[in-house]
Amino acid sequence: MLIAQITDLHVHAAGKLVSGRVDTNRMVRDCIDAIHRLARQPDMVLISGDLADCGLDEEYATLRAMLDGLGLPVYVIPGNHDRRDRLRAAFGDWGYLPADGAYLHYVIDADPLRLIALDTLSPGREHGEMDAPRLAWLDAALAAGGAKPTIIFMHHPPFATGLAGMDAINCRGGAAMAEIVAAYPNVERVLAGHCHRPIQARWAGTIGSVAPSPAHQILLDLDPASAESRIMMEPPAFHLHLWRPDVGIVTHQAYVGDFDGPHDVVVDLEYPAYKDKMAEGAV
Repeated sequence: MLIAQITDLHVHAAGKLVSGRVDTNRMVRDCIDAIHRLARQPDMVLISGDLADCGLDEEYATLRAMLDGLGLPVYVIPGNHDRRDRLRAAFGDWGYLPADGAYLHYVIDADPLRLIALDTLSPGREHGEMDAPRLAWLDAALAAGGAKPTIIFMHHPPFATGLAGMDAINCRGGAAMAEIVAAYPNVERVLAGHCHRPIQARWAGTIGSVAPSPAHQILLDLDPASAESRIMMEPPAFHLHLWRPDVGIVTHQAYVGDFDGPHDVVVDLEYPAYKDKMAEGAV
């Protein structure tokens, strides 16, 4: 199974640039084109939050039109830039978002994997939350899945990343969540977004993985005294998570854009491994 994860799209109203400089709508379209060009098409696409920049109906309508042309199953969760009611109205007819209730949690059984979507949105706040009701829901969802390999996806990382500005607004309740996740060794990955950078961490007995944005990135600044997050126009990208029963999940980073290649590999005749093969008659 191949899963594409895109995150932090920040789709905006027509003609608007995010932070006055980033044409996120164009960049999201470029990302969808890049997914279409993959030699192997994903079985599904996960969007781990911040679908819209301001949570406006117009923004969701614009994104919905883009995603309808993708031709793949798409699963969404809210981020801190989203608004639950409007996101539910825009994507509710896809059939998996809860029609009511406080949170947009859900479970997808997608053999051979099980997907658990967590809603960490704290309305009016930049940080996320895994409070007691959400933790209880997660524990019950994990218990109901038996030993089936499971991916949890959410917007805010529940672990520290070293980016001080983003860690200040990550997911609160991460330590309590870690205790729950650690009790289920079948959790293959905890996927997040929010940080606009590729980040990997060993966490709660599994791997925490943060995907980059197909639009702008956040400056890589690991100085603990740097509390301000700033935009960098580094290459846009997304993640591909490949499930193989003999390995589990292997994550690849795919870049969005036009790059030179592919080209044939030309081996230098002095390359030692090539010379050994020649001597063995293997070439």
